[in-house]
Amino acid sequence: MFLELIGVIVAGIGGAGVMLLVSRLSGGRLPKWMVPVAAGAAMLGTTISSEYSWFSRTSQAMPEGLHVVQTVDSKALYRPWTYLVPYTNRFIALDEGNLRTNADDPDLHMADLYFFRRWGAIQSVEVMVNCETGQRADPAVGDGGAPVWRDVTPDDPIVRGVCERS
Repeated sequence: MFLELIGVIVAGIGGAGVMLLVSRLSGGRLPKWMVPVAAGAAMLGTTISSEYSWFSRTSQAMPEGLHVVQTVDSKALYRPWTYLVPYTNRFIALDEGNLRTNADDPDLHMADLYFFRRWGAIQSVEVMVNCETGQRADPAVGDGGAPVWRDVTPDDPIVRGVCERS
């Protein structure tokens, strides 16, 4: 986050510098307000570029064995361009190397999921998936009781991801 802030500031200084150079080369014919406008445009462009490239940068930097199973796109009123092209600000990755199958029931699988979000810490959650019924459960309730199974849609990306890789 800090490096992105530094990048935005450098882009603003660069945009202002380029406009000052253009103004000087034109013999001072450009209005003076073009310098801060160019700085702001460069800063905004850098910020937008950083937002849209976050998902590809982060998913490519994941260790081997993590596979993206679901992405969440974002639209915001204060970012009107996201209504034209939404950007990915969260995603879920499945740890394929730690998939475990129940010895008594081969349709039950335990999987580790990692939740990535822009400007947030990575969270890890352990889930159980029943590939026969298409259900999933969070076994880490903490009370030692039986897991609570939830019915999900047939195209649930987490259940599909676990069942395809197990």
